[in-house]
Amino acid sequence: MEGFVLSKVDISQIVTVSFTLFAVIDMLGSIPIIISIKKKAGDINAMQATVVSGGLMLLFFLVGEQMLQFMGLDIRSFAIAGSIVIFILGLEMVLGLEFFKPEQDAKASTVVPIAFPLIAGSGTLTTVMSLKAAYNSYNILIAIFINLIIIYITLRSVNLLERLLGPSGILVVRKFFGVILLAIAVKIFMSNTGLMK
Repeated sequence: MEGFVLSKVDISQIVTVSFTLFAVIDMLGSIPIIISIKKKAGDINAMQATVVSGGLMLLFFLVGEQMLQFMGLDIRSFAIAGSIVIFILGLEMVLGLEFFKPEQDAKASTVVPIAFPLIAGSGTLTTVMSLKAAYNSYNILIAIFINLIIIYITLRSVNLLERLLGPSGILVVRKFFGVILLAIAVKIFMSNTGLMK
């Protein structure tokens, strides 16, 4: 059994899938949003956010399409809903408004919107499902685990990154990535509504 599993492991596939997920999750680009949420809701539980987002990725990897079909939904509807949440997060960052009110329980903010939809959002979950058609399952699972390590390290380093950037640095990065987030949300929305050709 062990030999069979090892024969399925392909380093080039793992690297490709890891970079694909890394680009879609965009953990580095999410740092300004995470800092903003941390200011409103207090310290973020890095382990909880990593476990929840990892659990969602694995759930969608295993039964994502069937689960959506069971609820009478399709991948496009799910992606459009996720794009609206991402759009609102982007507006918060660019305009300095507050749509997501701070939760009384910091654990709730760790799950929503950090674990979902920021980390394991519609783009990440649909990407995980679509990768199954092109790559071996073992390699995808290894790539997911690698990205979860990156997610955990980034979340644990938020305080350090906040100190390195400083208030003015955070403001500049926040506005810049807010625009990027809006653009990503519009792209997801348009590509799933048929407006993008």
